Amino acid sequence: MSTHRAGRGAATLSRPGEPAYLVFSDVDETLIHCKSLLEFLDHYFAERHGPDGRGHATAVRARLASATAAGAGREEANALYYRAWRGELLGEVRQAGRRWYAARRSAGGLFVEATYAALRRHRDEGAELALVSGSFAAVLDPLAEECGAAHVLCTRPAVADGVLTGEVAGEPVIGEGKRRAVRALLARHPHIDPADCHAYGDHVSDLPMLLEVGHPTVVGDSPELLARLPNARRTAPM
Repeated sequence: MSTHRAGRGAATLSRPGEPAYLVFSDVDETLIHCKSLLEFLDHYFAERHGPDGRGHATAVRARLASATAAGAGREEANALYYRAWRGELLGEVRQAGRRWYAARRSAGGLFVEATYAALRRHRDEGAELALVSGSFAAVLDPLAEECGAAHVLCTRPAVADGVLTGEVAGEPVIGEGKRRAVRALLARHPHIDPADCHAYGDHVSDLPMLLEVGHPTVVGDSPELLARLPNARRTAPM
């Protein structure tokens, strides 16, 4: 667990205009039920490029499955995923992200209700929310707007002249990348004690993030994550 000192009752000590504490939430299978990167991959390429696009998305999924079966970690799979976007216009991708989200939201069953309800409670207490994900802003921005998240800490595809290069700018926000993203945001709020903060995750790759706060919550039943955080709160992905 984090070595930060015990909580000080941040909600009563927050400064005017500053959040009472921070809440960090993973997205896929923690806040929403689906794997947003894969669903958006299918949506975008079919919508933008028709049958050829559907074929491209299917081939990318197959490469990802093969890499994972061969033992590739999430960071490696994440880099492989973003290579599939080489040559796409950033503006088109952003607009398609909003269309995907609107359609997916309208279909129902998107949110893990226990997590969504918890985030609403935190906001009511004066907390500030941050989504922390290996996904990218085209997918996450509309979700953040609906949830009232003030920060989107995510992987950033590299862009040149408005076109995605297929590379990632900086490191992916996975594993240790999540820890560093959380620490960077905490550093911008030096009056907030990390021991007063909360985090939600469903996979062992979320562990570095969960260890940075005083109140980690495991969403679901990951045996590895529960073994590493035996005293964490737990919610079911209903």
